[in-house]
Amino acid sequence: MTEFAIDVRGLVKRFGDKTAVNGVDIQMPEGEVWGFLGPNGSGKTTTIRMICGLLHVSEGEGSCLGFDINREVDKIKRSTGYMTQKFSFWSDLTIRENLEFVARLYEQPSLKESVDATLAKLGLTKRQGQLAGALSGGWKQRLALAAVTMHHPRLLLLDEPTAGVDPQARRDFWDEIHHLSTEGLTVLVSTHYMDEAERCDKIVYLANGEVITRGRVNDIIATSGLVTFRGEGDHVRALSKALKEKPGVEHVSYFGAALHVSGSNSALIKEAIGGVNSHGVQWREVKPSLEDAFIALMARAGADQRLHA
Repeated sequence: MTEFAIDVRGLVKRFGDKTAVNGVDIQMPEGEVWGFLGPNGSGKTTTIRMICGLLHVSEGEGSCLGFDINREVDKIKRSTGYMTQKFSFWSDLTIRENLEFVARLYEQPSLKESVDATLAKLGLTKRQGQLAGALSGGWKQRLALAAVTMHHPRLLLLDEPTAGVDPQARRDFWDEIHHLSTEGLTVLVSTHYMDEAERCDKIVYLANGEVITRGRVNDIIATSGLVTFRGEGDHVRALSKALKEKPGVEHVSYFGAALHVSGSNSALIKEAIGGVNSHGVQWREVKPSLEDAFIALMARAGADQRLHA
């Protein structure tokens, strides 16, 4: 039977009288890469911090890397790498000095050799003398990844790690993540980017502090029950407002120069696109995208009742 890197049930986190996370279950096998998705404020970061022992669990139980999340948080921390949303290393230190400091925190044996190996592995050797504060977003990201993996963790938790970096840096980062996973590292990554979610073995979608759906990308799209039509042609965007008001249309979204119209009833969607003045626009049914599915799931989740608790 496959071992679980993360096996938590009924996770709840309250801040005073406000419930941020309400009954989250996650069973994640070792060696996989999972995406953690959801709108801002959905509870992703809070859940990640409970899993790795940075936040006390209000309710719930389980294990991370075989250690109890309530009683063995120090052991979890030493076996986990956690990369935060915001660059959290020292801007007035060089890349090498940052890594030397982190190596001392983790009591790494053979400090120089450990830092040298980490620099080489992440392609930072030639830049090791640069101040961290002078680095671009992509190189800061690479430094952060080097720092959180140099103690050879078994689990990597990444909280929106590619926000604000260019597309090439994002691609390079994901290549490195998948390389690490082939070496046995388990990775849970929080992201807002649909193309990044599609690179994951499975995804978990949170809304309003609860898990709304989970599974492989194609399975989530299939089980959403969504029907999507794509419109292309001059002035197709001008139809957006009228289409949103039609019965059966759950959402309308832009995809480049095209328009996606989605809902759960094919007949109503066809009636809607046939009822607008769409001269010159060509419509065809397409497979819903992951973004289509998530927009629909978010709408079905309804208003965030935590705000009124």
